[in-house]
Amino acid sequence: MGVPPKLSDAEWDVLKPFWEQGPLAARDVFAAVPQERTWSYRTVKTMLSRLVAKGALTYKQVGNSYLYRPVYSRGEMTRAATGSFIDRVFDGALRPFVAHFAESISDEEFALLKSEIRAIEQRKRRERWPINSLSGWWQCRGRWWRLWA
Repeated sequence: MGVPPKLSDAEWDVLKPFWEQGPLAARDVFAAVPQERTWSYRTVKTMLSRLVAKGALTYKQVGNSYLYRPVYSRGEMTRAATGSFIDRVFDGALRPFVAHFAESISDEEFALLKSEIRAIEQRKRRERWPINSLSGWWQCRGRWWRLWA
């Protein structure tokens, strides 16, 4: 698949309905685009063509209409956009970005963020040291080892 393309704000607005609803025809995208955009159907078709050219969408002809679907998941696109932003604004340094972000959120959001970080930390630890504590076996580099007799 490669690296997800960089998108404009307008292109993000066109892609969001795909991640929420799945493959769509142009008329469905037109109906799903935010009302404040006030785009014509023709404008939506142009945006779809641009997204196909950029490699963000693919399509399949069904009768005399086209069914579009995203090439990348929302997570893949978000990771690419976030990485690009951090590279541009924070010179690729993650710590100042996180510190700036943490200062600007509510206490409730901060607690949720800490909880999410703990969950990620635990998942990474399990992936690194997968232990079956009931049997005393440990898996490392594709091999199982007995921890105790």
